[in-house]
Amino acid sequence: MTIHRTHPFADAEPDPARRLRGRLGGAVTLWTTGSGVDRAGLTVTSLLVALGDPPRVLGLVDPDSDLALAVEETGTAVVQLLAWPDRDLAEAFAGTAPAPGGLFRQAEFTDTGWGPRLAHAATWAGVRLEQGRDVGWSRELTCVVEHVEVGPDTEPLAHRRGRWMRP
Repeated sequence: MTIHRTHPFADAEPDPARRLRGRLGGAVTLWTTGSGVDRAGLTVTSLLVALGDPPRVLGLVDPDSDLALAVEETGTAVVQLLAWPDRDLAEAFAGTAPAPGGLFRQAEFTDTGWGPRLAHAATWAGVRLEQGRDVGWSRELTCVVEHVEVGPDTEPLAHRRGRWMRP
């Protein structure tokens, strides 16, 4: 690995759409699926809850991520809101921080019918995949909400312009 004295992308033309997305910001969620050694997870901030009967969650994930493939294989996932103390966990599941022993050893998880749930997650949903499709450079996972638990919202974790924040 080489450490640069300057920013490695200093001469690159900024992508206006990427800058727009960064300014929107949003709640930080952790999407998880699978069981045993076949678990996968990813930090996701590009998502939308669509009300209806039944409601749906639409998430944009990296098409090359373990999560994208695993959700399409299992057909289910847990979408959980992260809190301010979960910043390091969010970094690990985003692939930007080390996870000694593996991602799912960084916190306690409880198995559900939709996948592993962060044991202390106060707000979470169990979802079933309805469809996956490529959208731009992302994979859109459209999921039907089958179960929701809404708990206290005392220390939400948000992400804006590449930084963790308290809303």
